[in-house]
Amino acid sequence: MERNLTRDILSGMFVVSTEGSACIVDTVMQVSSSKEPLISVSVNKNNYTNECLKKNSKFVISILSKKVDGNIIKKFGFETSRDTDKFKDFDYIEVDGIKVLKDIVGYMVLEIVDAIDVETHDIFIGRLVASKRFNNDEAMLYQYYQEHKDELLKVTTKNNQTAWVCTVCGYVYYGDTLPSDFKCPKCGVGSDAFEKK
Repeated sequence: MERNLTRDILSGMFVVSTEGSACIVDTVMQVSSSKEPLISVSVNKNNYTNECLKKNSKFVISILSKKVDGNIIKKFGFETSRDTDKFKDFDYIEVDGIKVLKDIVGYMVLEIVDAIDVETHDIFIGRLVASKRFNNDEAMLYQYYQEHKDELLKVTTKNNQTAWVCTVCGYVYYGDTLPSDFKCPKCGVGSDAFEKK
């Protein structure tokens, strides 16, 4: 099976946030065209944001642009809100008690109307109740992210040390060699999931 063929399905890059958590997603879709349309977002069941969405009645979808600071992708894509305040180092506003980044194209506020279990993920369906556009920047597509992720996720090394970067969570190990039995302290994957930088 050509698993990577799914990357040819056009999708964008977004931050979904709710009270207590936020994460990067690429699975947002408008599913109705009424005056207050329904929008769906699929979130992995292992993600802390999924847990928080189940406790809340609203969420916000923020549209990332091609100009987005790569540190936003690193922080919101590879760290968990369970351990850290992802918004701490970035400019943000609060909308209905939910933190929203300022460095985005715009945002949509949604009231949760349903959730559907789809094996590894849950699809949360929300009714659009408010939205705001900050600029007319071009939205980032998932394909653009894949083509430019080395540049977006670049790692600055310390004192010319070799950096080994976890391709799953972004954790950086410094050292000339990476032990073959090394396990990522953040996500638990083995040394074969690390790339030398």
